[in-house]
Amino acid sequence: MKKSKTSFFCQHCGYMSPKWLGKCPSCNGWNCFAEELVSEPDSGGRAHMSFDGKPLPIEEISADEGERMLTGIAEIDRVLGGGIVSGSAILIGGEPGIGKSTLMLQVMKNIASGGSKVLYVSGEESAHQIKLRSNRIDAAAKDLLVLVEVSLEKILDHVKKIDPAIVVIDSIQTMYSGDLLSAPGSVGQVREASSRLILSAKKNGIPVFLIGHVTKDGSIAGPKVLEHMVDTVLYFEGDAGHAYRIIRSIKNRFGPTNEIGVFEMQDKGLREVPNPSSFFLAERPQNAPGSVVVSSLEGTRPILVEIQALVSQSNLGMPRRTAIGVDHNRVSLLVAVLDRICGLHLGGSDIFINVAGGVRVEEPAVDLGVVAAMASSFLDRPVDPKTVIVGEVGLTGEVRAVSQMETRVKEASRLGFNRCILPKTNMVSLNRTAKMEISAISSLKDLLENLF
Repeated sequence: MKKSKTSFFCQHCGYMSPKWLGKCPSCNGWNCFAEELVSEPDSGGRAHMSFDGKPLPIEEISADEGERMLTGIAEIDRVLGGGIVSGSAILIGGEPGIGKSTLMLQVMKNIASGGSKVLYVSGEESAHQIKLRSNRIDAAAKDLLVLVEVSLEKILDHVKKIDPAIVVIDSIQTMYSGDLLSAPGSVGQVREASSRLILSAKKNGIPVFLIGHVTKDGSIAGPKVLEHMVDTVLYFEGDAGHAYRIIRSIKNRFGPTNEIGVFEMQDKGLREVPNPSSFFLAERPQNAPGSVVVSSLEGTRPILVEIQALVSQSNLGMPRRTAIGVDHNRVSLLVAVLDRICGLHLGGSDIFINVAGGVRVEEPAVDLGVVAAMASSFLDRPVDPKTVIVGEVGLTGEVRAVSQMETRVKEASRLGFNRCILPKTNMVSLNRTAKMEISAISSLKDLLENLF
């Protein structure tokens, strides 16, 4: 007989404690311990939790990842590094209602239409609800099998009998194993279900997609070790105020990280956006002070976005600083540099920074664009709408080089921009483009001279 006992688990990192703690000693989270029933394993251990592997010389191990399975959606294939690798485990997280299940149903339909049998496992919706969604987005296919089940053991039995080309679990927090006494969604159940599904994928060469819930701060719910166990972690980003959706690769063992795919939510489901730059710049105002176009690199893809700044005189004792889409601390740093180096006294002004379209850019290469937007709004002088600005700004006002400048310049030229302001140190490795006028600068003072 198995002996059951009660332990307390951190719902953020999975740390176990025999008693309740206010603060987790592992992840420093507060009020995150929950009591769960756990069972001690049999004396024989868990035979199913093994790869049955043998030591091999590394020279004798094959490094061929095989032919990747294409999803039929170019943006998903890009984020995954060229397609789905056999036996890989992919974790997808995102806000409720953002389109995770819809996208997975579209992917499964495309693969099933090619003659491959696929299995969609749902623990949250009934088969009737899934059918209604498939009719709405036209995602019906003969080889697309739907299974409504939450028992991990029964799901693994069905996978063994059907032998599908790919499996989707929607969602991992609803699955439970009979080996544990804790409730579905607890740390122990999520870890157990994930590990056994991943082990099955590796043994049988069947890729598995795990859809995960997210917490209030946007991270995937459950133990952090879940993200370490899988091969790829994808985050769905977006909000209700914009039609676009971005799926971003946070971790990828088979391709580049921080790669993004851009989609637009429509009545028929998610439609891929092959040219995100033109999508984000579609409604850009012309000759408006405070509007500047920058080139941001997301993975291997350059994307042109508009940064808007509004600088106005403040009537408050402490002026407001609001940044949407860029790091708030970075904006405060750039305001101080503008004040000290360029003599633009912004200390008594309210400053609002926004990346148009709701996209978020985090790399330092957009520093120069943020500075140019603030200076343009403060001086009430517009920046040439055909100019793109790229560069990192240091504390002494110097403009530092950024990576892959050639790729950024080519993307700007392709979209009709005829001038680029960039760091002087990037000119060494830059091949001059005949259609693009290059203005190389080394400090913020040079920037203001070239802009106005």
